[in-house]
This record gives sequence, structure tokens and C-alpha cells, in this order.
Amino acid sequence: MVHVTSCLSFSGEIVVNEVSFVRKCIGADSSHGDLWGKLICTNFKVSFITHDALPKQRFQVANRLLGEHDVPLACVEQVVTVNDAKGKQKVLCSNQKLKFNPTELVLYCKDFRIIRFRFDEAGPQSAKKVCLAIAHYSQPADPQLLFGFEYIGKQYYGSLAINSIPTQELTATCAGERVNGVDPGGGLQMPLFDRPSEWDREIKRTGAAEWRVCSINEGYVVSPSLPEYVVVPVSLADQDLKQYLCFFTAHRIPLWCWNHPNGSALVRMASISDPLQQRKLDQRICSAITKSHPQRSDVLKSDLDKNLPNIQDIQAAFVKVRQICVIEPFEESEEKWLSSMESSRWLEYVRAFLKHSAEVVYLLEGKHVSVILQEEEDRDLSCVVSSLVQLMLDPHFRSLTGFQSLVQKEWVMAGHRFLHRCNHLKKNDKEESPLFQLFLDCVWQIINQYPAAFEFTETYLTVLSDSMWIPVFSTFLFNCPQQRTENSMDFAKSKCIPMGEEKALRFPPVWDWSQQFTPKDQALFNNPMYVGKGATCVQNGTVKSFRRTKKNYSSTLRGMPSSLRNILMDGHDSLTLTRRNSLVPRLKPDFSQIREVVESPTERFFRDWVSRPADLQGMLIPQLLPSHLALWRLYFLRWVPEASIPKGGPVTAYHKLSQLADEVEKLQSQLRQYKGATPASTPTSNPSAPPSDHSRMYFKAGSTHEPSSIPEYLSSSFPFSPVGNMCRRSILGTPLSKFLNGAKTWLSTETLANEAL
Repeated sequence: MVHVTSCLSFSGEIVVNEVSFVRKCIGADSSHGDLWGKLICTNFKVSFITHDALPKQRFQVANRLLGEHDVPLACVEQVVTVNDAKGKQKVLCSNQKLKFNPTELVLYCKDFRIIRFRFDEAGPQSAKKVCLAIAHYSQPADPQLLFGFEYIGKQYYGSLAINSIPTQELTATCAGERVNGVDPGGGLQMPLFDRPSEWDREIKRTGAAEWRVCSINEGYVVSPSLPEYVVVPVSLADQDLKQYLCFFTAHRIPLWCWNHPNGSALVRMASISDPLQQRKLDQRICSAITKSHPQRSDVLKSDLDKNLPNIQDIQAAFVKVRQICVIEPFEESEEKWLSSMESSRWLEYVRAFLKHSAEVVYLLEGKHVSVILQEEEDRDLSCVVSSLVQLMLDPHFRSLTGFQSLVQKEWVMAGHRFLHRCNHLKKNDKEESPLFQLFLDCVWQIINQYPAAFEFTETYLTVLSDSMWIPVFSTFLFNCPQQRTENSMDFAKSKCIPMGEEKALRFPPVWDWSQQFTPKDQALFNNPMYVGKGATCVQNGTVKSFRRTKKNYSSTLRGMPSSLRNILMDGHDSLTLTRRNSLVPRLKPDFSQIREVVESPTERFFRDWVSRPADLQGMLIPQLLPSHLALWRLYFLRWVPEASIPKGGPVTAYHKLSQLADEVEKLQSQLRQYKGATPASTPTSNPSAPPSDHSRMYFKAGSTHEPSSIPEYLSSSFPFSPVGNMCRRSILGTPLSKFLNGAKTWLSTETLANEAL
């Protein structure tokens, strides 16, 4: 049987180099099960074409833009060539020479894959050329050399787009498959926040009556890193803002993020660059924000640079976790491995951001005051904290559409440096930092504690992270909207592309998931346990909907143990935002003094929160003891073969719950038909579900006459497959294998002390 292989279907995609008789290694310890085929480097990806089927194939979900053996060049972290006979190994950089003929190629990928190819039967010169081509094209020297420009120019503007296409240009061969050829944003049911009307709708949705849309940055004339339209207090005139902007770093004036129903506002702001103007500007900005509050409440400022890890710390922690999870052979003792995981500080940093966000939530919800998040340039840490605060307070952002609009608003339009932080150009490692991955890990921690509060799944979060390395989406390609406009105009001019009235090339956003997945596969994003606004249920034979009222928006809360107060609060009425070197709470409290401590308003707030029943449409605060935070296994360990549990892991519960949810949907449909109602008359629980698929669920309910068993292809890595994606020494019998069997990730004196409270 011929195995389905990669389909080279992008307009503007060309073959740069290729070599035949290549062996793709499946196992690290032997050549059994290895695949033979052709290794191809295009200007978009590394592709392996084979007619062999993978052994024990379990992969079920396919990306429309990539074959199962494809790696986007933007995803390649490091290219390593090896010559066995000479005992040489070399990490290849762009435009470097290779003095030996490689017998092996190892690709270390940004999504944690390690892929190995052998050239034992291949032509030595062809093997060398393809290795050099991969190294060169995976490290472009300029943003316009990223494949997205070539593709968009060709896709939207036809043969006029690019004047000099090599003769080996690839044409679309996948009949019926839809790739990126869509009108960006045209079919999306979510705001992109690139026009005033979408900001107006968000203002009305949150009830921020004393805030307005400001267009002083239209054409990016004020600040290149800000969006063209921002939201500011009504009491601040455009003339005042123009007068103030020169005193802010990069001219980034304060940005409104969100309004609480009680009138408190969440605002983010760059530092004031002129110390002489610091006090005066602070007073004017705070006065304007105070006037926007119905009760004229105070405004508190949180300095994120002082209170949270910096981008270099976060990058160092991420590199250590990757080293521990997928690269090192794990030959040390279990205790050393666990202490290595703890010393990476990744989970500590995840906890620090969740903790700080919870503190801001208390100020907005408990003290009814507005909060300004201040950061040097307001483009990194503030993106994480502002997003987490809104996720904890506003159930709208826990829906799929709402979450995507949150990322678009607080990351893309606010000018997070995706180009630099993802290091797409491989120019400056000091600029690289996985802030977006850290944010997604924080989101996963909350989902892990409140699974029914979110419409989307951890599969969605993982796929969203992977999409950062497909360089055709505007979402993750640029440092800010202005950079996209400027670079695309320059590219269009250099390629003689007729722009007409358009300001820039129209890169598609990542949010149209039909570009990457079929409607059936998109169903993996849907959480069968989700209880959201408008989610239907059947009660006493009547179809009803769960609906949120303003009254219970933030009233019923649950999930924080009493010991959490020792982490969140410092025992005083005012909130203390701890510095980076004091993220760990006091370990051994003096129990003799516990009874003498008077309960503070902060502690009372959280005690009341604990005492009330759960409201998944209300405020959510994650539990923050170290033992409550877990390693995100699907993201970090999905490619590790030994970590894959056949017919096991969380996916087994997801399989059963999906079938139950599908059965409920079918019963609801039958009930509507019985009552003579039309499906359109009942609210759907997932407005973003593909219209072509009647059921929201990936796994459908089986026949009542057939037992519902777990499919053979399911594993704890589903919907990903470690086969052929993690080629390095086995870890069986090592500390990692013990961890996979249930050992705790975070073991320390601190943990034991806190759990004893």
C-alpha cells in the first residue's frame, strides 16, 4: 500500500535542493522501521517524501499545510551535520562552508522535535548541498525573505507578483484542498481590532462608558509600535495626548485593556522616559482614569519590571526545560532529575505570573480600584499579565472566539515583538524569549484546575503554539502592525506588485482554522465539559440555556484553599507586589502567632470566595501552591515515545465525555423535533464550530447496540505522534520514566512546608 505523502501545494514555493536514497530514522537504537525516501528543502519547509508506511502509525490528525514528515523552516532551531568516519560534528549557520561530507543530519526543532536523517546510500555532494540549503533558508537575513511574503505576493496578485520565479516552481497538486487563499478576516466571527468600530463594540461590551476610541496614531504617525486606534479616557483630549506622548518610552501612551462591571479599568502603560515629568504625568493620567470610574476610585500602579522575571530569565528557564525533557539522556538519579526540573525555574515563573495576575484581580474585583500595568516598553510582560487578568475575570475570554480576540488585542495589536521573541531571523538570541508559550502554559494551568470553564482544549493551545512556526500568518510574523505594513509595501514595490488602494499586502491571520484543519479535526478544539453562556441543557424535558446575569458575574467563586492566602497576601490591607527574588513565600510560619493575626480585608475577600459555590461564569483564581502546578505534558512530552501511553492519558476521559456530549446533542435535536422547534431557535454552545459539522464533538456517540471502546490509535500523545519525531536515546529506566509513572515534578522543602499548612 502506498503511504500518503507530503503535498507541495503553496504558490511561490520552490524546490531549493533535494537528495534521494535518504533514510529517516524512526528509532535511535536500531535501524528497524526506518523509512527510505527523498529529502527535499524548499523555501518553506524540509520535506521527506516516502512510499513506506510508518510502523504502528497512530497519527490521526493532519495539517493541510504540512505533510506528516514536513518541518517548516521557521521551526528549525538548529541544523547539525555529522560524519561518522571522521568523528566530526558541526552546527551549521547560514552561508557557512561544510568541509566534510555528512553521513547524518539532525534537526532540532522549536516545537521540541528531534528528527534524524542518514545519508549512507545517498550521493555525498547532494547530501552536503541539501544540508547547506536547510541551514541557509532556515535563517533568513531579512523579514521579507520569510516565506510568507513570497506566498502572499504570489497568492493574491498572481503572475504579476513575482517577476523571477525559478523554473522548478511548485504548483498546487492537492485537489480540493483549501490552503491560505482566503480573504483575511473576511470569514472570521471575531474582531481583529484594526478598525474603530471593533474597539467601539468592545467598549460597549464591557460597559466602559467613560472611554473613547482615539485615532491620533492613524497611519502610525505618533508611535510605530502602537495600533492605529487606541482607547483612552473621555476626559483626555487628543491635544493633551499629543503633548504627553513624547515623555513615554517609544511614544507609547497608556492603553485601555478592559473594564470591570464595577467601573474599575485595567490599563497598560510604558515607562515615562523623562524623570522630571514623572510625577506630573502620573497625576494627569491617574486623574483621567479616576474620572472614568463611576465612584471616582483610586488608581494603583504595578511595576512589572520590578515584580516579575525578565525575558532573559524566562528564555533560560525554557531552554533548561527543553534540555531536561527531550535532549538529555536522563542518566542521573531521580532526585537529581527532579531537582533539575525545579532548578530550571520554569514552573516557578509560571506561578509568578499567575500569582501577580491574581493580585491584580483582587485590586479590580475586591478593592474596586483601577490598575495600571507599567513596563519599560509595554510590549512583553504586560501582554502576559493583562491577558491573564482578563481571562480570570471575564468569561467571554474563556470562549474560543473570545480567547482569540484577547490574543489579537493584547498581543498582536499591542505590539508584542513576535518576530524578535520567536527569533524568526536567528539574528539575536538575546531578543528571543518564549513569552507567548509561557502565557499558554499559564492558561493551561487554569484549564487544568477549571476544565469546564473553557470552551477550548489543551490541543487547541498546543496547535496555536505550533502555528507560530508556520510563517504565513500575520499573527506571529511581525513585531507590530506598522512593521507588517512597511515591509509589505517595500516588498510590493520591489516585486512590482500593483497595490491599488490597499495599504499593505493582506496576510491571513491564524484564526481561520480551516486553513490548517478540516472541520472534523477542528472539533478537537471543543471542550465537551464546557458550561458557557448560552450552553444548552435539558431539564425536566425542556431545553434550557445557562445564562449569566450581571449580578452573579463576579459573586460566586471557588477553588482556592485557605492556605493560598499565605501565598497571595502579605497580611496587610494593602497588596504587596513582591520582587523577583522573593517570589517564594515564607516557609515556616510561627504557629504560636497565628491566632493573634487579625484577618485583613484581602484575606476576608478570598475566604468569602472559597465559601461560595462554584460559578464557572464568574471570577476564576487558580490555586497557586507549587504542588498545584503541573508540567504541561502534552506540550513538553508529546514527542517522547516512552511518555506515550497507548489507550491511556487524559484523552481517554476526553473520548468518553465527547461521546456523551454528542449523545446529548442528538437527544436535544430529537426533543426539538418532537416539540416542533427548529434548531435555529435554540442557542448553540459553540458559535465558532464549523457549520458543515452538525456535531461539535470529534468523537461521536456509538450505536446503543455496540459497546463504546477506546480506539486503538488513541494514546496520551494524541493527536500528535512521537513516531519519527523524537530520535534520540531511549529513556526507559531513567528518572524521566519514573516521573511518567507518577513522581511529582516539584519536590522541595518549600512544597512540603506549604502542604503542611
